[in-house]
Amino acid sequence: MTTRYVALLRAINLGSTRRVSMPQLREALGARGYGTVRTHLASGNVVLDSPLGETDLAADLAVAIAEEFGLDVPVVVRSGEEVADVVAADPLGDVAADPSRYSVTFFPTAPDAERVAALPPADGGRYGVQGRELYLWLPDGLQQSPMGRWKWDRLLGVAGTARNWNTVRKLAELASDR
Repeated sequence: MTTRYVALLRAINLGSTRRVSMPQLREALGARGYGTVRTHLASGNVVLDSPLGETDLAADLAVAIAEEFGLDVPVVVRSGEEVADVVAADPLGDVAADPSRYSVTFFPTAPDAERVAALPPADGGRYGVQGRELYLWLPDGLQQSPMGRWKWDRLLGVAGTARNWNTVRKLAELASDR
């Protein structure tokens, strides 16, 4: 049995370094046996079908990227259903008026509850941690908001990868399209 997954590659194509060609990535993953491989944008969003479980899939995708591109790229994986659940939850939808300033950070594991409880009060926006996701609303944008400069990985003790709300919704749509 295969599952439709969304794989999120962390910190690629952010300038002239750590370049990953999406057509080359699709070809490499297809050759590796993954089904219905699609990418969205050049920021490391892959939708594919696999019989592997989440942990094994993330590890295999990281190996594939290392072999094909020579890069050590952390990969966070969610099932298509889990991405749909992230969109359905939308805990800040009542205030997040601009989807380009509303983001979700996906973590490979849930942050420790004590770390979440110890987060400072919101400053220049709102945030919420639910399970393995951080929802972040920055009405003044990433650069202008104090919370946009917070070191979330350090605060929560786990590194993740963020996508804006438009991208999250599109990935949910692509993952539901059989």
